[in-house]
Amino acid sequence: MTDDICFGVLAICWLFSMAMLLYRAVHMFQLNSYKPYVQRKWVAENIFDILIRTVWAALTVPALLEWGSVGMLISAAIYLVVGFLNLPKKAKKPLVATARVKRLFTTLAVICLAVLVLAYFDRRHRPDVMVLGAFAALAAPYLVLLANAINSPLEKLINRHYINDAKKRLAGMPSLRVVGVTGSYGKTSMKMILSAMLAERFGVLPTPDSYNTTLGVVRTIRERMRPTDEVFVCEMGARNPGDIKEICDIVHPTVGIITSVGPQHLESFKTVENVLKTKLELADALPEGGLLLVNADCEYLAGREGAVGYGIDAGEWRASDIKTGPTGSEFTLTGPDGVSARLRTRLIGRHNVLNITGAAAAAYLLGVPVKDIAAAAARLEPVPHRLQLLGGGGRFVIDDAYNSNPAGAAAALEALAGFDAARILVTPGMVELGSKQYELNRAFGEQAAKAADFVALVGEKQTRPIFDGLLAAGMPQDRIKVCATLEEAVAAADAYDTGGRARVILLENDLPDNY
Repeated sequence: MTDDICFGVLAICWLFSMAMLLYRAVHMFQLNSYKPYVQRKWVAENIFDILIRTVWAALTVPALLEWGSVGMLISAAIYLVVGFLNLPKKAKKPLVATARVKRLFTTLAVICLAVLVLAYFDRRHRPDVMVLGAFAALAAPYLVLLANAINSPLEKLINRHYINDAKKRLAGMPSLRVVGVTGSYGKTSMKMILSAMLAERFGVLPTPDSYNTTLGVVRTIRERMRPTDEVFVCEMGARNPGDIKEICDIVHPTVGIITSVGPQHLESFKTVENVLKTKLELADALPEGGLLLVNADCEYLAGREGAVGYGIDAGEWRASDIKTGPTGSEFTLTGPDGVSARLRTRLIGRHNVLNITGAAAAAYLLGVPVKDIAAAAARLEPVPHRLQLLGGGGRFVIDDAYNSNPAGAAAALEALAGFDAARILVTPGMVELGSKQYELNRAFGEQAAKAADFVALVGEKQTRPIFDGLLAAGMPQDRIKVCATLEEAVAAADAYDTGGRARVILLENDLPDNY
């Protein structure tokens, strides 16, 4: 009886610790896009932090094997400590309880309960079974991968059902025009700007937020598409070759826009050439007579045969005489056949002007008059966390925190440099740049030294290349502060002595919880 009571206490404490450990592991798995190889890489890069939180579970092994009932109570206390060490913290992007996550937790619960049931009924080998429980605690991130592998056949069946259902819905709307938008950066802004312009004349459905994966697109079609929709603006993201083709095989775009090609997600793509090939999967998917627009300012896309180019320095559609200030931007749009208009917008930065130019070209070619395009540009709201200008008076914030890449970061610094004020940069740097991570972040630091008066870096290890670049470009070390958290960095930005001038703070990138 005593042994069973002690086992009951141990079981409750073990389940508590496993719940905390598995919650964190599933959260990271979701942030890692449910990619097993990315999860394994995350474990390798964070092994020290993981061990600090879990290694205490190893102490239960001798206690269970040598000390009987007392050992079970000691082990229970250890699991309580492990559980409290792994209590969920406030996350920048909390775990979303999707159907897939619920199925994953169900499988994990079955595995955990199977261990306890086996230990309960096999009293003779109970210590040995609970030692297995200790190893489960130590290997929680890999236990999630095991559950994912178990669920994989079911997940594939469910995904196939959803994809086929989306295809049927699209087949029932033969007059729907599908515009595919992709690029290493700028695709979300392009999608939102183009959708606003097309909405002047058509019923438009854009993919929401960053629903740019295959299943995100499928979910949009199944849950949001209405019979009255005339144009579907589909953002297409990619982390691996073939990702865009997979989306195109579902939606069959007749219009494609490629906003950029650059060194992003190089950990999976390896080379920029592979990025280019993947982005061109959209061009390859267009039917004969389809319309392709490309950023002619991008060296990888300039002069693309059969494409309509847009840009500031090149292309049939151009932006010129650009003026940017605290209230937004204005520029002259020119196109073929004498098309010309002065556009005004509340958006700031060369990057946004470029996107508006491309969206205007696409909207015009799809039948929206220039006067309606200009009206839509004037009403554009900044896309949250993408060069979004906030604040007023003596303190402005340029929120470009969604993500960062070399070209986007350079455009953000250019926007910062355009302000007549004390210019402050807050950043944790850029990630997913593979072997070029140090090189490109150092170059970012060198650029920042010319655009900013003060720089607050988030994370000493992560931002070392930027720090080196700032010093190499001549920024005094007393105008650089390395902070542990974003909150600390923003406080440092606000504490910087501007000498009575207004301050403009650029928030360039904000890394998610798995970094």
